[in-house]
Amino acid sequence: MASGKLTVVISQAPGKNPVKRALEEDIAVQLMLGGQVDVSVIPHLYDLPADHTGLMFLRSLPGHFVILSWLYPRAAHWVLDRQKIGGRLGRTRLVDEDEDEAETDDDSVAILAEMNGAHAETASETHGKTSRTIWSIDLRVRSDAAAYVEEIQRIAAEIAVPVVSLGLSFPSKSTPPQAPSTLPVISPPTPIAEIGAASGANTSGSVQQIGTEELTKRRWYPVIDYSRCTNCMECIDFCLFGVYGVDALDRILVEQQDSCKKGCPACSRVCPANAIIFPEHKTAAIAGADGDGPAAFKVDLSKLFGGGNDSAESALEMAVKERDQELVADGREAVGMKVGIPKRQEGKAQSPRDNLDDLLDSLDSF
Repeated sequence: MASGKLTVVISQAPGKNPVKRALEEDIAVQLMLGGQVDVSVIPHLYDLPADHTGLMFLRSLPGHFVILSWLYPRAAHWVLDRQKIGGRLGRTRLVDEDEDEAETDDDSVAILAEMNGAHAETASETHGKTSRTIWSIDLRVRSDAAAYVEEIQRIAAEIAVPVVSLGLSFPSKSTPPQAPSTLPVISPPTPIAEIGAASGANTSGSVQQIGTEELTKRRWYPVIDYSRCTNCMECIDFCLFGVYGVDALDRILVEQQDSCKKGCPACSRVCPANAIIFPEHKTAAIAGADGDGPAAFKVDLSKLFGGGNDSAESALEMAVKERDQELVADGREAVGMKVGIPKRQEGKAQSPRDNLDDLLDSLDSF
């Protein structure tokens, strides 16, 4: 899209949940009525194969964009990064209503500095470094379209603020990403009247439906948060299904994602940095919730109501059990604690355990 407007991408929920579809359609309708942004719709981001038209389109975007998905923002960010769609994670004011965290305008400052020629980058990110910002918004935090539209309009207004040059120049380590010469083949725009039929909207606008007719299958694979990963290799030692590998720089990566066993999050439990995300897992901490928010805590109700420390499995014990179940299902022999048990953290100084540590290591099935 070469209109100069902010691009907003709506990643559809998997399946055909009518409530979720209605919310997606309402957001698209209201954004198109506002006319401030370009709107595109792609299938569920996490399920897309590398050669899907939706990912080709995202790779072709040269500047800042907003993606709305049914994933935690951290999870969506690193799914994009895995597909070589890089950028700083933009902060949004639209967060879970249970969270009471102060928001800052650091990203707005960084964007304005960049527009003046300065280059800012997040030092912790190791994949797809770029000077642009990607705002990832979780479609589960509100049930009304107006809240999302208001936040997107705020973002669009901020990045549209004109910057007056003071005649100063700043060194730049890299140039902004350029759109490739060959863009993906995109299906013709679908009239908003069709997309917004459920809401009864009456408008002549249009929205890009990108790859929504292509068949996709539900997927299950880990995503690495490289801002947390220490490259300790615990995951590659523990996983016995060939999911992990290393690149030319001996950096851990997810090499064979479709070798991962559906529903198994064992490797995330043994990661000492909590850097492995399974975006579709039922436990918020494993699915990519930010560690600072209340959603990231795993609480064992048995301990809160009188269960002793011996009554709960540790995260490692749970991981071993999950791995053994998948080995047996594959016709292989269970290995228990004999293979791939984390050893690289042995000998490192550890702070004394407290009740919170016990809670975080507890069962998450309640």
